[in-house]
Amino acid sequence: MLRGERVMLRPVGDGDRDALAAILAEESVARWWSPGTPEEHADAWLEDDPDTTVWVIEADGAVAGSISAWEQADPDYRHAGIDVFLSAAHQGRGLGTDAIRAVARHLLRDRGHHRLTIDPSATNARAIAAYRRVGFREVGVLRSYERGRDGTFHDGLLMDLLEGELT
Repeated sequence: MLRGERVMLRPVGDGDRDALAAILAEESVARWWSPGTPEEHADAWLEDDPDTTVWVIEADGAVAGSISAWEQADPDYRHAGIDVFLSAAHQGRGLGTDAIRAVARHLLRDRGHHRLTIDPSATNARAIAAYRRVGFREVGVLRSYERGRDGTFHDGLLMDLLEGELT
């Protein structure tokens, strides 16, 4: 378990699938995901991957969303990446920022990474602002990076945070 100032992050379990699928179905979340159903996205999010850790974000006793971290173990390229989503009811309250900060702290201090990455849609201003508050900086635009719900490719924004930049 990891703790932020206002959120608790606990390991995700199979019993979380329906709650996560419901959040992934919300328009404010679904608009940023690729084609597919919320159930398919939840199943993919819950897939067992030895390089990825997934937590449920809990706030005020409720499932607020989920956050994951994948790790590159090659010592010459060692770094980690983060992905996150929050329900509409929990957006705009600083909870995502708190969760990202807690995971970033864990990856940098406990897991020994020197660099973290995150890659939101280039048009997801709310997410980009949250990542900046934690200390992430823009590296560059990933052109035609990800397929959107409309089936076309959209730009992504590569952001990174180096050890010592966490705010």
